[in-house]
Amino acid sequence: MTSPTAARLARLRERMQSAAVDALVVSARNNIRYLSGFSGSSGALLVTPHEVLLFSDFRYRIQAAEQAPDFEFVEVQRHLMKAVGERARADGARALGYDPANLTCEGRDELSAGAGDGDLRPCAGLVEELRALKSADEVEQIRAAAALADSALERLIPMLRPGATERSLAVEAEFAMRRMGADAAAFDVIVASGPRAALPHAEPTDRELEVGDVVVIDIGAKRHGYCSDMTRTFVVGRASQQMREVYSIVYRAQAAGVAALAPGVACADVDAAARAIIADAGYGEAFGHGLGHGVGLDVHEAPRLGREEETKLAVGHVVTVEPGVYLAGVGGVRLENLLVVREGGPETLTSSPLPAELPIV
Repeated sequence: MTSPTAARLARLRERMQSAAVDALVVSARNNIRYLSGFSGSSGALLVTPHEVLLFSDFRYRIQAAEQAPDFEFVEVQRHLMKAVGERARADGARALGYDPANLTCEGRDELSAGAGDGDLRPCAGLVEELRALKSADEVEQIRAAAALADSALERLIPMLRPGATERSLAVEAEFAMRRMGADAAAFDVIVASGPRAALPHAEPTDRELEVGDVVVIDIGAKRHGYCSDMTRTFVVGRASQQMREVYSIVYRAQAAGVAALAPGVACADVDAAARAIIADAGYGEAFGHGLGHGVGLDVHEAPRLGREEETKLAVGHVVTVEPGVYLAGVGGVRLENLLVVREGGPETLTSSPLPAELPIV
């Protein structure tokens, strides 16, 4: 079996041993991809101490042979999880682990029916904990995805003019990333203008940009399965004094969060470093979400930068730092960069300029 797959499986088996399970069912699509290379939309892995089996249906027989040639392919027509359970029972697995966050109730019932009197044990996060620490190759894949989003934003900025709609701008951004080689957008591009900029996860509408509008653009690309994530805030034509001040506060909070990123630092402490800047300026209630999150095969994954997250950062964690202030009926500001934790200070993977003052377009 080729590396890095073999190394990943070796680490997973160590975790399985600690969790006291004889075998593990892997059902989340990106967990399957991480461990095997298989990217089909339907499938499961059964990991035992000595083998890994890839279960899927006829549609993916050829794809599985191309992407996961070292894995035994088990073709299933119906009731995939039942087949996985039956194979685990036939192989003598008495304690069968599964991830409750990535298996439906129906799937668990099928798995239980197949496993018979086998002991099903919830094992949350075993693969996600491995995925959180990125290899050098994974960092380069994420960097390449970030570069696509950077280029798309650069092309979008001249289009931020009165009369342009949020929806048209979001479509242009996605098209630009796809034309430059992205698999897809990493998530639905957010373009939120004027009062709608106060919605952290606004869906683009047919609202037309007006002079004086603040515009929040949240954009990311997916390339070779790996995601990027970035947010910038602009203003059309002229800026109010209030939004200039809010932008300055968020900018300083973002810088404080980045400065706090270091191996061994608790995620909650990074969040606190940025949050204190916003709270001290009187806008604490207007920053209601966590400071950031991990990025990899999923655009939101471990680790999380939040008020109650005690996970300690480590070299190889790739995270966003994205404080924001959202004022209902007025607008909002969010600034987000993508960084990798390093000894001696974080490395920024986002290359789009992050001005210290609210940029007027």
